[in-house]
Amino acid sequence: VAYMWIVIGRAVISWVNADPGNPIVRFLYEVTEPLLSRIRRMLPISMGSIDFSPMILILAIMFLQNFLVPTLKRLAMGLQ
Repeated sequence: VAYMWIVIGRAVISWVNADPGNPIVRFLYEVTEPLLSRIRRMLPISMGSIDFSPMILILAIMFLQNFLVPTLKRLAMGLQ
C-alpha cells in the first residue's frame, strides 16, 4: 500500500516541474524508477508522450493485493 502511494507521488511530481535536486524528489525517483523503467520497455512506442507506466504499476500492485495474495493464503491454508 505504501509503495502505491509512492508511485502516485512520483506521478504527481512528474506533472509539476519539481526540482530534481530536492531530496524528496530524488527519493521518489530512486525508489520507483527500477520498476517503471521495466514497464516502459514493455509498452509499445506508439503511446506518445503520455507515460502510462505508473498507472500500470498501480494496477499490478492492486492485482497482487486483491487477487494473488488472498489466493496464495487460501492455498496455504488448504495445505495444513
